[in-house]
Amino acid sequence: MEGSTTKDNLPSKPIILQSHNLKKYILETSVYPRETEILKELRNATASHPWSHVAAEPDSGQLIAMLLKLLNAKKTIEVGVFTGYSLLLTALTIPHDGKIIAVDPDRKAYEIGLPFIKKAGVEHKIDFKESPGLLVLDKLIEDAWNKESFDFAFVDADKDNYWNYHERLLKLVKVGGLILYDNTLWSGTVAWPEEDVPRHMRKYWQAALAFNQKLADDSRLEISAVSIGDGLTICRRTR
Repeated sequence: MEGSTTKDNLPSKPIILQSHNLKKYILETSVYPRETEILKELRNATASHPWSHVAAEPDSGQLIAMLLKLLNAKKTIEVGVFTGYSLLLTALTIPHDGKIIAVDPDRKAYEIGLPFIKKAGVEHKIDFKESPGLLVLDKLIEDAWNKESFDFAFVDADKDNYWNYHERLLKLVKVGGLILYDNTLWSGTVAWPEEDVPRHMRKYWQAALAFNQKLADDSRLEISAVSIGDGLTICRRTR
């Protein structure tokens, strides 16, 4: 009988997990029931945007919120904001006097989420900078007060610059702090041979492969690559 188990309690035939159905189950069982109403409103407002698929995923957001709380994070950086789902989530999670430097060159997308940020009463925590990420990070590094002063960073921006962001964030995030990178599994294609990867995805596929290998080789970190959302790699700075 299909799906029956052997004496070793293993399936006698392979069970194919339908990833879409599994993700739907996780969202409907564990994520959406605990998602705050204001985050749900922003997620729904983002759904009609032509680039809605690049927004931070709510299951990733749930993990990010837990990590922020475990870390007692107060001072954070976000590179890549889009409409601000992860930004709003962070602002709701950190203390009243916490601060987030949020960087994105697309202010129009940020302004979609701004009414929800204001409605939640957390705009005072956010310092939004309309700029490419590297320019802001370099400027922060110039000020000695910023070095090793941040508890947490989240990056969801141009994938071919991830390593450039990484080297700068290691100067800004304190030892013991966390840096999270989104989309590191690139729709699962990092496990595919190149000929199977759609051509329009290959540029960032190659970037993801190179970045993941560099992280694996980086002795300054502890890392955990989590198969959640589109892949979330958690880095803890150790030195």
